[in-house]
Amino acid sequence: MIVGVPREIYPEERRVAIVPATVPSLTKAGHVVRVETGAGMAAGFSDEEYRSKGAEVVSRRDVFASEVLLGVRWDIPGEARAETLDLVRPKQVIVGSWDPLSKRENLVAWAEKGVSIFALELLPRITRAQSMDILSSMATLAGYRAVILAAMALPKIFPMLMTAAGTLTPAKVFVVGAGVAGLQAIATARRLGAAVSAYDVRPAVKEQVQSLGAKFIELDLETSGAEDQRGYAKAMDESFYQKQREMMFRVVAESDVVITTASVPGKKAPVLITREMVAGMARGSVIVDLAAERGGNCELTQPGKTVIENGVTILGPTNLPSEIPFHASQMFSRNISTFFLHLCKTGSIPFETDDEIIRDTLVVRDGEIVHPMLVGSSAGATA
Repeated sequence: MIVGVPREIYPEERRVAIVPATVPSLTKAGHVVRVETGAGMAAGFSDEEYRSKGAEVVSRRDVFASEVLLGVRWDIPGEARAETLDLVRPKQVIVGSWDPLSKRENLVAWAEKGVSIFALELLPRITRAQSMDILSSMATLAGYRAVILAAMALPKIFPMLMTAAGTLTPAKVFVVGAGVAGLQAIATARRLGAAVSAYDVRPAVKEQVQSLGAKFIELDLETSGAEDQRGYAKAMDESFYQKQREMMFRVVAESDVVITTASVPGKKAPVLITREMVAGMARGSVIVDLAAERGGNCELTQPGKTVIENGVTILGPTNLPSEIPFHASQMFSRNISTFFLHLCKTGSIPFETDDEIIRDTLVVRDGEIVHPMLVGSSAGATA
């Protein structure tokens, strides 16, 4: 098949869906790879590198003439989306991240063009799909980057130092949520020498937290039902979050850095850090809210901005992987190319299949929204 890789036009997106090193795996399988001129420049990959690996470097219009399009972010806003949709044609297959559970209206606009869409956020959490899991790959980088941002904003150093000028105590870092991003944040903060503690509604992750050298904070809460069958967090009722906030108050107040990672697919992020909790923190403390794009775990978070309240710095980054575009693109490229090669084993794409990897990620087929999690929404079943 002819596979197109466009330059990303989502605001401040620096990643690219396919890196040069991945091109041979696609061409050896018999596919033609077209890459838009300059598509990899922001991530550190030149057009010549793509050519040397066997890709065709062409115009945007020629890329969008491909049978399959592989991209990083297709939830393109506003005028840029309209311009891109003008290039799309019926029967094309488009693969990437779409944020379908939160941005169904975006899918409707694309479905009206008669395309088929695979959303990689909906990959099942099974062993066969691990090498395709963009959420885990990007969360790993977000967890790392969050600690680096916190270390830069904190008016202290992370490690304990014993010097002739006296002993400096280690910074106290509290990580809320021990999923992929949280565990990487724990590991990174520990490598920098901080004293790290962490909390998660799933008691089962206690051993993972402790294996990284962090202290697991246990709260006396009923947590059965906090995880769905796919392994993702489920939204709890407000009384649960209220009790959680009350129990976390002291831990937050004693922390120099708080990194929050709690989000629920398709829903607003739960508020875990209130204005009163922020007021109880020492001046100079830092909060990094990795759920900022979904409204934030901190009541004071503003997506994409830095807020200072009572001397506490609150960072609300919305796309941390894009700040590390070289390695983020490398990981994303491995994920999406592995998925595509699994999807197109025979030169055609089997829409009717019992393969849960393909079935669970197919959200639009020939212009019709077909995913069970989207069909029942208020916008209707089709475009």
